[in-house]
Amino acid sequence: MVHLMNQEFRREMDETLAFQLTALAIFIALFAICSWRGVHIGIFMFPAACGIGIWLASMSLEDVVAGFPIDILVLLVGVTYFFSVARSNGTIDRLVDYALSRVGNRSALLPLVFFLLSLGIGAMGSPLASLVVVPIAMPLARRYKMDPMVMALAMGTGGSAGAFAPTSLFGIVTYGTAREADIAINPFAPFGVALGMNLLLLVCGFFMFGGAKLIRETFGRESLDSDGGSAAGGPSHGARNPGEEYGIGSGEGRSPSPAGETTAVDTLADRSMRGKTTFSGIQVFTFACIIGLVVAVIGLAIAGEDPDIGVLAFAFGAILTFVDPASGKKAIPQIDWSTVLLVGGIITYVGVLEHMGAVDLLGEGAASIGAPIVAALVICVIGGVVSAFASTTGILAALVPLALPLVANGGVTGWTVICALAVCSSIVDVSPFSTVGATFVATVEEYQRERMTKLLLRWGLSMAIVGPVILVGTLVLPGTL
Repeated sequence: MVHLMNQEFRREMDETLAFQLTALAIFIALFAICSWRGVHIGIFMFPAACGIGIWLASMSLEDVVAGFPIDILVLLVGVTYFFSVARSNGTIDRLVDYALSRVGNRSALLPLVFFLLSLGIGAMGSPLASLVVVPIAMPLARRYKMDPMVMALAMGTGGSAGAFAPTSLFGIVTYGTAREADIAINPFAPFGVALGMNLLLLVCGFFMFGGAKLIRETFGRESLDSDGGSAAGGPSHGARNPGEEYGIGSGEGRSPSPAGETTAVDTLADRSMRGKTTFSGIQVFTFACIIGLVVAVIGLAIAGEDPDIGVLAFAFGAILTFVDPASGKKAIPQIDWSTVLLVGGIITYVGVLEHMGAVDLLGEGAASIGAPIVAALVICVIGGVVSAFASTTGILAALVPLALPLVANGGVTGWTVICALAVCSSIVDVSPFSTVGATFVATVEEYQRERMTKLLLRWGLSMAIVGPVILVGTLVLPGTL
C-alpha cells in the first residue's frame, strides 16, 4: 500500500514538473514568435495565460483573469491622462520653458538632477513615488535634444537606489526578511549597495546614449558665452538641421524626429524669452494640481500609507477636466493603451507561472547547486529575469528565503547574498514590462515608443546578467575566499 502511494506521489510530482517546464517553454516560445512576426506580445500573452492556466494549472478562468494587473492599468492610464491634460492646455510646455531658463545651457547636469530627485522621492516610502517626475523630465529631454534613454535611466536608477533606503519599501522588505531569518544586516547596507550600483549604471548609461556629446555641448557653449561668442545657436552650439537624429554612435542610440519638428538647439535668447513667458489662469491651476499630486504622494508615504499614484492622478485629472473640458477631451486619445496591454498580458502569464510553482522551481534548482558562489550567481540571475516581468516586491519576498540554505551551509556571508539578490531584482525594473519601464514608454513621444520599448527591454534583460556578475563578484565572492 505504501509502495503504491509512493508511486502515485512520484507520478504526480513528475506530471507537475512536466507542466511547469511546458508553461515556461511556451512563455519563451511566445516571445520568440512575436518578436519574429513583429506582433504585439501582450495580445498573445493574455489568451495564452488563460489557456495555460486552465489546461495545465487547473485554474478557473476567473482566477487567471484576476492576475491581470489592474493596479498597473490604473497607474498608467491615470498618470498618462493627467499629464496629457496638462500637456494639452500648455502647462507642461510652460514648465519646461521655465526650467530651461533656469538650467540654461547646463544640459549635461539634468540627468544627475533627476537622479537625485528620483532618489529622494523614492526614499520616502514608495518605490513608485518617483514616477511623478517622469512626465516633466521627458519633455525636458526632448527640448534639449537629449536621448530619452538617458533621462529614463537617470530616473530609473535614482528610484531604484532610493527604494532601498531604510524608510522605503524595498529596503524594509530586504532588511525585514533578513532579520526574520536571523541574518545580521545593517539597515543601511542594502541602500549603500543599491546606491553604488545604480550610480555606476547611470554613468555607463549616460555615456552609452550620448552623454559625452552633452558634456561637449555644455562646456562648449559656456566657453563661447564667456568669450562673447555668438548666442544664435550656430554649429558651435551643437545646432542640428531639421530631421537630424537623436544620439551618437550606432543606430541603437538614434531615433528619427517626427515630420515638421524643429530640431535646432534652442538659443540663449529664446530661453531668456521663455523665462519671461506668463502662465495663463488654467496653467497656474494645473501647476497647482501637479504640486498637489506630488505632495499627496509624499505625504501619504511619510504617513506610512502606500500611495496609489494612479488613483491620485485620476482624481486630479478629473478636477482639471471639470475646469477645462476641452483639454480633457484632447487627452483621452493620448492614453497609451498599447503599453497597458503589453504589461497586462506579460504579468498575467507570469502570475500563472507563479501559481504553478514554476518560479519557485527555478529558485530551488539554483539553491541545490553544489558550489555556493555559483548558486548565489544563479539565484541572482533568476531574481533579475523574473523581476523584469513581475513585481519586484513579490520577487524579494519569494526568492530571498531561497538564498537562506546557502547562508546556513556557511558557504557565503548572509548579508552579501541578501543585498546582491535584492539589488539584482531591482535594477531590471526599467524593463518595459515593469511599472517603471512602462511609464517611461508611455510618457515619451509616440514616434519614440517602439524604440524605447526595444532599448529598455535590452537594458533590463542585460541587467539580469550584468548585475549578478558585478554584485556577486564584488560582494559575495570575497567572503568565500
